[in-house]
Formats: sequence, C-alpha cells, structure tokens
Amino acid sequence: MAIKPLEDRVLVKPIETESKTASGIYLPDTAKEKPVRGEVVATGPGKRLDNGKRAEMSVSKGDTVVYGKYAGTEVEIKGQKHLILRESELLGVIDG
Repeated sequence: MAIKPLEDRVLVKPIETESKTASGIYLPDTAKEKPVRGEVVATGPGKRLDNGKRAEMSVSKGDTVVYGKYAGTEVEIKGQKHLILRESELLGVIDG
C-alpha cells in the first residue's frame, strides 16, 4: 500500500527517540515523549493558488523535519507509524 499526499500535505516517518538516557538508564515506552522529528517520505504537489497554479513545496523527500508534538494525523503503513501533516504544520527542516 502506498499513500500519495494531496495538495500541501506531507507524509512523514517519525524518528523515534533513544530509549536509553545519556547516563545509561533505559526508559519504558510509557515514559517516552512523542517524536517531534521525522523523515519526509512523500509530498503532495503543492497548494493550488488563486491563479490555478500550484505553490512549490518547501520540503522534499528525504528531508528531516521538525513538527509539533500533536500535529498531523497518524496512519499505519506496512506496520509502521507515519504522520500526514500540512506543510504549514512543519516547524523547520534540519540540515545535515
């Protein structure tokens, strides 16, 4: 199953945080925070403007992005959790 986002939506695979702290303590799943970083898996064609053209997306496949803790809609694809977000819900792109 493949999902192709529509309009200005982005499909993101969350990057899970480490389950071990810097001091070596393992955290249970209940103590972990929701991820706020992820990798862009697919993007839509862009929002349609009033003149009929599409706005260019500012992120592309493979970018690592930061988003709000409770942003987007969770979907499961091939047993893995993904998020579908609007481009405006993204807070930034991580370089490097």
